[in-house]
Amino acid sequence: MPNNFYTKKVMNHFKKPHNYGRLEKADGVGTVGNAVCGDVMRLYIKIGLDKKKQEVIKDIKFETFGCVAAIASSSAITDLAKGKTLKSALKISKAGIADSLGGLPPVKMHCSLLASDALAEAAYDYLFSNKKEIPSDLEAKHKQISKDRKRTEKKYKDWMEEQKKIMDKN
Repeated sequence: MPNNFYTKKVMNHFKKPHNYGRLEKADGVGTVGNAVCGDVMRLYIKIGLDKKKQEVIKDIKFETFGCVAAIASSSAITDLAKGKTLKSALKISKAGIADSLGGLPPVKMHCSLLASDALAEAAYDYLFSNKKEIPSDLEAKHKQISKDRKRTEKKYKDWMEEQKKIMDKN
């Protein structure tokens, strides 16, 4: 692998991730994963009021099991979202995350998508748990993420059953 595969910003976020850890008593938690690469991200948000009495992301942390790009993307989204309203934070795109890192290799762009999905799931969890209105685009994104998760879980279950049959034959 060439030395310039990742930017210095990516490597800095990987080596010294920002906002890493669990947020106790989080207002919202989002967990997403990618079955192909094995990355799993969990993002925690704490909502509070700013000086204008708007609800903003007062604190945000993450736990990620994954590659360099997954950890860097998780770290970057926490920096980008902290202090923003949910509406504003949910506009952070995979391209915005990658740009903040000075770019990601095309084969690693899915990591920035996972990070934006984790934030969307944390926002959804907060809004749903607090019986607040959920924007239609966030509802649609949540349904797609849930559908993908169920499809992945079914494929995994089917694979495990097939492996058990093979093992039982031997």
